[in-house]
Amino acid sequence: MKHKIHIIVLALLIFQLQTSAQSVKDSCVRILMIGFHFSGQLPQNDLAARFGPNLSAGTNFTWKTKKNLLINVEGSYFFGNKVKEDVVSSMRNESGNVTDNEGYPADLRLTERGWNIYANVGYLFSKLGHNPNSGLFVTIAAVNGDLKKGYDRLSGGFGLSQFIGYKYISNNRIANCYFGFEFYEATTKSLRGFNYDTGLEDTQKRLDVLMGFRFGWILPLYKRTKDFYYY
Repeated sequence: MKHKIHIIVLALLIFQLQTSAQSVKDSCVRILMIGFHFSGQLPQNDLAARFGPNLSAGTNFTWKTKKNLLINVEGSYFFGNKVKEDVVSSMRNESGNVTDNEGYPADLRLTERGWNIYANVGYLFSKLGHNPNSGLFVTIAAVNGDLKKGYDRLSGGFGLSQFIGYKYISNNRIANCYFGFEFYEATTKSLRGFNYDTGLEDTQKRLDVLMGFRFGWILPLYKRTKDFYYY
């Protein structure tokens, strides 16, 4: 599996070198961008009552038109070890431990795990960049899907996302990246029939909010242009 991943990455790099002859320094061009990002996030609103800060990693595919319109699909996996809601409190003994079937203290760790998928559109303001294909950009997204997954607290719902940051496409194709602030808002509810620790149905509706800072690396792919010589 690792060899296949290495081959795919190498093929993308070779394709980039072969197809990146078009000048991004002088003209606004169509670019397919494959990105990989990493974020640090802080929960807000109802989510802050259940979890602490978390990290997030993911990938995205962005199509930039000649008019600097951005069409993007992205997915992220987020994780954290700060869980404020003790969902196994009913199973703890007087010492605060949870015992296994053999009567020994269980090595129990509560963590936050989740994923999200968004499709969004945005615009790149190239006048604020060092070339016509770089600059400040803003995206807005809306999608229906899973938002977060905790220990026996699987939840999901409709979410919105916004991002404002700077996209850097270098003239020499070596350094391509973006960074900025991201925001997520979602109306969620439990996707379980009931909570395992209480045995009761969970019908509560929540407004979950995440705020974070993201840094991403970009692999831009665009067509080769012909060389013209004038005498």
